[in-house]
Amino acid sequence: MKRLFALLMVAVLAVAVFAGCATTTETNGKTIAVIAKGESHAFWQSVKAGAEAAGAKYGYNITFRGPASESAKDLPSQMEMVQTALSNNASAIVLGTIGEGFVDMLSQAKDANIPVVQFDSGIWAKDIEALDAANKNPIVSSVATSNYLAAGLVAEKFFEALKDDIAAADKYVVGVIQHDETQTGIDRAGGFIDKFKELADADAATKGKYTIEHEIKPGDADNAYKTALEALAEKKANAIFMTNEGVVKQVYDAIAAAGAKYDGIKFAGYDAGTKQIEWMKSTTGPKLVGSVAQDSFQIGYQAVEQAVFAVEAKEITKKVDISGAWWNAENVDEMIANNLVYEG
Repeated sequence: MKRLFALLMVAVLAVAVFAGCATTTETNGKTIAVIAKGESHAFWQSVKAGAEAAGAKYGYNITFRGPASESAKDLPSQMEMVQTALSNNASAIVLGTIGEGFVDMLSQAKDANIPVVQFDSGIWAKDIEALDAANKNPIVSSVATSNYLAAGLVAEKFFEALKDDIAAADKYVVGVIQHDETQTGIDRAGGFIDKFKELADADAATKGKYTIEHEIKPGDADNAYKTALEALAEKKANAIFMTNEGVVKQVYDAIAAAGAKYDGIKFAGYDAGTKQIEWMKSTTGPKLVGSVAQDSFQIGYQAVEQAVFAVEAKEITKKVDISGAWWNAENVDEMIANNLVYEG
C-alpha cells in the first residue's frame, strides 16, 4: 500500500509540474496569435510556415487562424478570432482584417499592452483613423508586399518584352484587369500603369504609340474577369496585366475555352497558384510572359519577428516592405523550391 501511495503521489506531482509549466508558458507571454485573411489557401499556408519558423527561432508558440473566405459573411468569424486572442492574453497579435469594425477590440489590445503587427493588406484605413483619433492605436509595425512597387516591377519586365512590338505598331493597346476596388487593387493597377507610362514615355521609340485601357471589377463573381477580358479584346488589346491570382485563373479558363481567339495577346500576372504555373509552362496559345510573386513565407516570418521585438522591447521596424520577385518559365521551378511561388 505504501508503494502504491508513493506511485500515486509521483503521478500527481508530475501532473502538477506539467500544469505549472503550461501556466508559466502562457503567463510569461510566449504565444503570438496570427490572424490572417484566410487559412487553407496555399498562400496562407506559406505565410503560416514563415510565422512558425520565426516563432521557433525566438521561442514563441504560434497560433494561426483565418476565416473561411474574405467575404463580408465571414467577418464575424474573424472578429471572434481576435476576441479569443485578447481573452487568452496573447503576447502579441499579427493581424490582417477582411473588413472594418475592429476598433473596440484593438483599443482593448492597446489598454492591455498587447502590441499588434498588421500584415499583408493590413487593417482597414477607417479603423486605423478611429484608433488614432482616440489615441488607442496598438499597431507597432506593418509588414507587407508593396503592391505598388511589385506591380511596377511587372511593368518593367513586361515593357521589356513589349517595347519592340510597341515601336513597330501604329497604335498598341495595353489592358489592365483590376481584381477589385480595395486599396490592394488600386495600388496594383496604379503601380503598373504609372511605371509603364514612365518607361514608355521615356523611350522615343514607344512614346505616343500606346494607350492603356483599364477594366475595374468589384470581385470575381459572375465571371467578371472573363467579361473584362472580352471587353479588352473588343478594344483591340495587344497585352494585358492581371492584378491577382483570381484574375489569372478566370482568364486562363476563358482562354482555354475560346480556341485561338486570344492567341495574339500577351499577358502578365500577379501572385502564383497551380493554374498560373501551368500557363507559365505552356508552349501553346497566348503567352504568359511572367508574373510577380509575393514572398508569402517572409511576410509571415517578418511579421512574427516584429511582434517578438515589440514584446521584448527591442528595436522595431515600423514599415517592412517585402519585395516582390519576378518569375517566368525560366525560373519557375527554382521559385517553387524557394517557397516564393506556391502551388494550389
